[in-house]
Amino acid sequence: MATLKRLALYRSIIREVNLSCPVPRAERNVTIFRHYRTIFERSLQTKDEQTFERDMGNLVTFLRAQRLHKVLLERYNPLHDLTAEERIRATARRVGLDMPVEPEKQ
Repeated sequence: MATLKRLALYRSIIREVNLSCPVPRAERNVTIFRHYRTIFERSLQTKDEQTFERDMGNLVTFLRAQRLHKVLLERYNPLHDLTAEERIRATARRVGLDMPVEPEKQ
């Protein structure tokens, strides 16, 4: 029964890593997947199953929260990926102002 729970945890971790990865599947670095697999294979030799399952459950929760945080940040804070100048200009436009045109530097 413990191996089924560990398999479900492993699949959950891999699923969250895949969902949060911005690059296509063919271009991904497989090292992270190998490390997770090694961690799970080594865990079969330990006797502290509850601690391992709790830690891996926490990892799944953390990865899911990070992914959702990124989605919510993009949705509700569209200025987060702009430069400082673009952010100031967008903020001024939001309140109905236009930034003054700066003279060209020579």
